[in-house]
Amino acid sequence: MNKGKVALSLSIASIITLGLSGCSDDKVAKESSSAAKTKPVSFVYCSEASPEGFNPALFTTGTTFDASSKTIFNRLVEFKLGTTEVIPALAESWDVSEDGLVYTFKLRHDVPFHTTKDFTPTRSFNADDVVFSFDRQGNTENPYHKISGGSYEYYNAMSMGSLLKEIKKVDDYTVQFVLNRPEAPFLANLAMDFASIMSAEQAKVFLEKGMAAQLDVMPSGTGPFALLQYQKDSLIRYAGNADYWDGKPAIDRLVFSITPDASVRFAKLQNNECQIMAFPNPSDRKMMEEDENINLLSQEGLNIGYLAFNVNKKPFDDVRVRQALNMAVNKPAIIDAVFNGSGKAATNPIPPTMWSYNTDIKDYEFDLVKAKALLAEAGFPDGFETNIWAMPVQRPYNPNARRMAEIMQSDWAKIGVKAKIVTFEWGEYLKRASQGEHETILLGWTGDNGDPDNFLAVLLGCDAVGGANRSMWCNAEFDKLVKEAKTTADQAVRTDLYEKAQVIFKQQAPWATIAHSVVFEPVRKEVKGYVIDPLGGHNFYSVSLEK
Repeated sequence: MNKGKVALSLSIASIITLGLSGCSDDKVAKESSSAAKTKPVSFVYCSEASPEGFNPALFTTGTTFDASSKTIFNRLVEFKLGTTEVIPALAESWDVSEDGLVYTFKLRHDVPFHTTKDFTPTRSFNADDVVFSFDRQGNTENPYHKISGGSYEYYNAMSMGSLLKEIKKVDDYTVQFVLNRPEAPFLANLAMDFASIMSAEQAKVFLEKGMAAQLDVMPSGTGPFALLQYQKDSLIRYAGNADYWDGKPAIDRLVFSITPDASVRFAKLQNNECQIMAFPNPSDRKMMEEDENINLLSQEGLNIGYLAFNVNKKPFDDVRVRQALNMAVNKPAIIDAVFNGSGKAATNPIPPTMWSYNTDIKDYEFDLVKAKALLAEAGFPDGFETNIWAMPVQRPYNPNARRMAEIMQSDWAKIGVKAKIVTFEWGEYLKRASQGEHETILLGWTGDNGDPDNFLAVLLGCDAVGGANRSMWCNAEFDKLVKEAKTTADQAVRTDLYEKAQVIFKQQAPWATIAHSVVFEPVRKEVKGYVIDPLGGHNFYSVSLEK
């Protein structure tokens, strides 16, 4: 293991501000590169927002995952780049019992954790780290369970607490997950970001030093890049991990240049101030296609953009109101204005490219006359006042939430519904939404593992209320179907159950489903090895620069 320390310092006053202490960028680059005599390779990614933190178990946004799980950490198993195929990572192999209740993982040996200013690991990765990473999320007695707010949205939404009977350390390099019931997508779930493996040794050291919360903002991981510096709303710096178990990355220095404005991101890309940018403006695509220095990559997204109605707040507890507002959403106008024609109107809560998509379900037609009549039937002949929360950041499933909200606001006004558009800083937006402060809210989702459960249970299940289920909708019949579907590996049986669940969803209308989008990613022509992730992440381990 490389004993050269990557020095870190922390300023709590600025929320999370990590900085280099006592060593220059040049020195870090030398220590992180086995080719110290060559010029270090620097790579800049123009990202769209600041991460909420650096522990992916605590959050659900791609912004945070890009900055943490995709760079700093690994999982037992991971998805092969550009696919949803599960491959070995920190686990070299695994066995599943015939009854599907016991998963036994053989762990990789000699995998080092990153060394930081405040933590020098004395051992490599082992079973203790696996047990800690999951026990923290599910065990309320774990001293770290409530640290940093103790909100484990994925773990809870996926019913992991009731699923996991026990996680056993068989020996230092063997771990068993014992389940209470079969779970068809379990292996794929372990490849998701929330299942990233943290250092149990670092957690113990920080707890003893009285700095437990810093584990989530200056973590030591096993991933291809080590965190060096974070300046909120400005940048994140990483050093390539020369001791990475899967081989040293081609990039010595990785920088996230946090740039909320898509037009500014594009200008930086054109000037080679960054080599990849997130979420381009649809209106800029033609210029990107014509720029000989830019390759515009594209792929149909495994995503959905939606408006969720908070069913815990009147009048959205009335299904007729939710159905009426669905009828008053002009999806073709939104796709033209917001997606520049590159989206598809959404009918169901899962993408049409996903197995079990119910093609028999018909969408609500845009019909203001019927919408107004249904509102009158619900007791609101003159409409009512409400709000529409609009995201402050861009996403593939919603390139311009403000514009989308304005179109909805205009159409709803025609049936007497006066909506005020509300927004907050991204982290605050998500925090307030999880607490149910909104009445209606624009959000969306990109699949994490290619399984319908990742949409239907995580976003709409009863266990997800107060977490990723922003509609706060809990329908017993829907929930029963979704949970039953997870207990069998028979895809035909699962498909039948999920199709029935989608019928209930559409009738009950906890969302207005808006659109599925094509994902566009502009990269400089010098970039080699970059692959669009169908699950929405940005991965830089395989990337190199051609001079």
